[in-house]
Amino acid sequence: MAEYIRRALDRLLGSRHATIDTIEPGAIVVAPRKPIDLHDEAAITEVLDLAARVGAVLLDSGTGAVDTADQVQFVTGVYGLDDVDVDVTFNRVLICARRGSTLPPITAVRTVYYRSLDFTRLAETDRLIRLIRNRALSAASAHRIVDSIVAARHPYPYWMSTVAWGVMAYGIVVFLGVGRLIGLTAFVTSVVIILVNRRLNRIGTPMFFQQMVGGFLAVIPAALMFQLFSATDIRAYPSQIIAAGIVVLLAGLSLVGAVQDAITGAPLTGTARLTEVLILTGGVLVGVALAVRFVGLFDIMLPPLSSIARFAPSDLPTRIVGGAIVAGGFALASYAERRAIPAAIMAGALGAGVQGSISLIVHAPLMSYAIAAVLVGLLGGLAARRSLTPPLVIGIAGITPMLPGLTLYRGMYQLLNNDGGTGGIDMASAFGIGCALAAGVTLGEFAARRLRRPKLPPVLHNISQLRRP
Repeated sequence: MAEYIRRALDRLLGSRHATIDTIEPGAIVVAPRKPIDLHDEAAITEVLDLAARVGAVLLDSGTGAVDTADQVQFVTGVYGLDDVDVDVTFNRVLICARRGSTLPPITAVRTVYYRSLDFTRLAETDRLIRLIRNRALSAASAHRIVDSIVAARHPYPYWMSTVAWGVMAYGIVVFLGVGRLIGLTAFVTSVVIILVNRRLNRIGTPMFFQQMVGGFLAVIPAALMFQLFSATDIRAYPSQIIAAGIVVLLAGLSLVGAVQDAITGAPLTGTARLTEVLILTGGVLVGVALAVRFVGLFDIMLPPLSSIARFAPSDLPTRIVGGAIVAGGFALASYAERRAIPAAIMAGALGAGVQGSISLIVHAPLMSYAIAAVLVGLLGGLAARRSLTPPLVIGIAGITPMLPGLTLYRGMYQLLNNDGGTGGIDMASAFGIGCALAAGVTLGEFAARRLRRPKLPPVLHNISQLRRP
């Protein structure tokens, strides 16, 4: 029995560290293979450019500024550059290597022009850092690997990612506890939103207007369905369809990275990221508001949200299933590696189950979301120990089902109907939930880095040694 317990603990917590654990300041001392000649500008430039490119991929994938800077500095230290300053901002990685008082410093800069949702690229960069750490990988070889990572196509075709976004929207409807017809409508609506926004992105449309178009498209099918079934016994819930579209549009935003930067000591970068999140969220709400006014011209008045039934204990299993579907769909839509998808599904189910259970016991929304996010972040950190995937992938996928799409829509609906007091409270509540989710994931990942593999009590350890052949 003790042997099975030991193996279970090893499988859960892992016997090796995640990449970011070994890079944590103070965890190890970087031992370079050999010092670089400070007069060799070509060799120094090659290392700095490699580290800057690695940092650009990490920053592009949503990694926090502090974690990105730590990993960039780690790469330069492995290759023998220890007197290096790293500055990571919202869209730039700057590295400066000092060469003493008699030689001018050498600087390398990389700018991130766009944000991508390709978690496979993030995982491959994580593995490259492992190779640099564990093997005598030359800078030239590392450059070739980075070239292949950046130039590689997505691991899944576009149609599969598009369908995954639709599956995610269907999971949101399941999470909210309504029927299959609403889920199918949300699926089709989200697929159309993704296809239209992808087309707008190809012609260079600013992201704000893409979000606005997506918010507009989220309302039209919901309003048409509500009008179609208003005279029948079939109950249509347009708010759930709209909420699903809002969550799909919010899922790719770097809220976790913004709060993580603000907490871990990069307030300027955190402020820039948070401003981007708020502006793009505002684009969604502007699109939704325009659509609500537009359908009102045709005498289609969407129902108030007070008619929605309150979450009950019997809805908890459905909520857990919906959370798992949402997290798995988001991971697939974001091109996560196949072995990371089961962990994302587990994280989504865990977060939804914990948040739902706590909300049934006490009426404290922020606390329930924060605790659930901490456990999701902890799971992501433990999964990283098994070299499964970077913890950021699991963390973002796990909290996606809990994004406050319905709360945002409720606040906007009340503002449009001249109920500024209640609408403002709901908007503030949505913002608080988002911050609680992001901060909880950050705390969970931090706890996972500090958590060591537990040791069995001496009695159990001795028994396991006796049973071992």
